[in-house]
Amino acid sequence: MAGEPNNPPRLPRVPTAFFGAVLGLGGLANGWRAAARIYGLPPTLGDVLAVVAFLVWATVAVLIAAKWAKARPAARGELLHPVMGGFSALIPIATMIAGVAMLPLVPLLATAMLIVGIAGQIAFAAWFVGRLWMGGRGAEATSPVLYLPTVGGCFVSAMALAGLGVRDGAMMAFGAGFLSWLILEAVLWQRLLHQAPLAVPLRPTMGIHLAPPAVGLVAYEAATGGSADTLALILFGYALLQTVVTLRLLPWLIEQPFAASWWAYSFAVSALPTGAMRLAEQGSPIAAHLAPALFAMANLIIAGFVVRSLMLIAAGRYLPPAQPVAPAQSQSQSQSQSQS
Repeated sequence: MAGEPNNPPRLPRVPTAFFGAVLGLGGLANGWRAAARIYGLPPTLGDVLAVVAFLVWATVAVLIAAKWAKARPAARGELLHPVMGGFSALIPIATMIAGVAMLPLVPLLATAMLIVGIAGQIAFAAWFVGRLWMGGRGAEATSPVLYLPTVGGCFVSAMALAGLGVRDGAMMAFGAGFLSWLILEAVLWQRLLHQAPLAVPLRPTMGIHLAPPAVGLVAYEAATGGSADTLALILFGYALLQTVVTLRLLPWLIEQPFAASWWAYSFAVSALPTGAMRLAEQGSPIAAHLAPALFAMANLIIAGFVVRSLMLIAAGRYLPPAQPVAPAQSQSQSQSQSQS
């Protein structure tokens, strides 16, 4: 019977983290468009992926809206959760990624999505960071999810603004994301070095830690109209370093079996070859050599995510447990932030 402990209701278990699939699919769509320009590959697949990303976005958006309408305590509990609450930034981020992917196909709809996404990202970042600045947060509640509201949100806003032709705004958004990343990178390194290891269910969030240099590179290229200058190459180099370290950590990371949370890796996986291909277009020899292999790997990894996700959906095991695993907030922080 629905509602029993061994069969909890499904709607309250739908997390905003499901929007992570949109980032990988939409990012790969733009990668295929770059590959079509450079390598003469069929451009149709990029458009197909863009439509798939949009459909996934629309499906998850309907589910999250229904969750807020019919399971509000669960939705509010997720929003105020010290770790999982940061995933709510994926609502405007995924809206912008789907909008960027659809811009060449349905400009009017995509433009509306970009404008709404930019406004939503600014509003959520202000609210979320304001809660953080009130203090009382335990170090064990610090995870790469903190990157999403400001770093990920601002980088994707830069792509969205560039798509709308607002180049100065795109560079401002990139700068906001870049400076936020530098600050939070130090915070995350301190947490990873000096605190207990991330709990196994939270280890897929390391995919978010992988993303900033790769996504930042794509955002910078969008804001500048394409550039292989010093900053672009610095971002590319750090993205490659992060990738190598992540590969070294695979035995530790895969202690968490594949689940929907693994889509956290997909944005970095799709952004890195896209950034490399655009660097190659601007004359970077190293990027030109690495881009084909990076693009092939991105397609294999994301195809694997799609297959494994469909298998879990077919088996009825795609939804996460009813309660996310994360450390509790201190009592004083919980009381003060519940009022904000």
